Amino acid sequence: MAITIGNIKLKVPAGSKAILVKNLYLSCDPYMRHLMRSQGSLLLHSYTPGSPITGFGVAKALDSDHPDFKEGDLVWGTTGWEEYSLLTAPEGLFKIQHSDVPLSYYTGILGMPGLSAYAGFYEVCSPKKGKYVFVSAASGAVGQLVGQFAKLMGCNVVGSKAKKEKVELLKNKFGFDDAFNYKQEHDLTAALKRYFPEGIDIYFENVGGKMLDAVILNMRIHGRITVCGMISQYNLDQPEGVHNLMLIVYKRVRIEGFSVFDYYPQYSKFLDFVLPSIKDGKIKYVEDVAEGILLW
Repeated sequence: MAITIGNIKLKVPAGSKAILVKNLYLSCDPYMRHLMRSQGSLLLHSYTPGSPITGFGVAKALDSDHPDFKEGDLVWGTTGWEEYSLLTAPEGLFKIQHSDVPLSYYTGILGMPGLSAYAGFYEVCSPKKGKYVFVSAASGAVGQLVGQFAKLMGCNVVGSKAKKEKVELLKNKFGFDDAFNYKQEHDLTAALKRYFPEGIDIYFENVGGKMLDAVILNMRIHGRITVCGMISQYNLDQPEGVHNLMLIVYKRVRIEGFSVFDYYPQYSKFLDFVLPSIKDGKIKYVEDVAEGILLW
């Protein structure tokens, strides 16, 4: 079926297995900074100047030549930063089955960030009750969920952020045991020692750089560091080095990075876990929503 928008007709080519969607919500995520560099990343290609950038979003199918999608389906996955997108490889799209929650949640808690938090914490960290957990960039889309997942496990959780209001948000809304403003700390190693006098069992890494250095010095024996991102390094031409790596040997610490794409097959399992927790009020989520696509 052709879609007419003004004087323009949009139609999915026959035999293409593509779908035409109207984008409803687009997510601005830290990893996108990588793709603004000419080399991109090992997982995704860099953006092409003059072409729409891509990212995760929520959309409605207007026309489809794909057997898994039909007109009217709501989906989330990779789409373009534009009003309408022709998605020629929609295999990475998820059909939205639960619309009794805000659709915007599928760019956050029920989308890539939520699955990242779930996979990174439960699958990579292998948490146990009573463990000491530290989350950096803790009020972000991923970090706020990791902290709450850890509390549901019965862990002791501390988060870090750069603004006083975000620190209060972690403690008062998300239920972290404590939180601190890392920009007000002159010695990160001493700060972590103060908040974790017995050491850190699990570190959910979102920052890198000096924070990672300080964490390594404060890790407990057989601790785990799950690397989700390193936002302190994204704007640097020369990334900072990490010191004290021999402590990884002495303390038998496991450091493991992960990609959310590897955990797409577990999405249904993730939904079965997180949806009841949202509806029961056990998990809180905060969004920052702006209307329209802004040009700078």
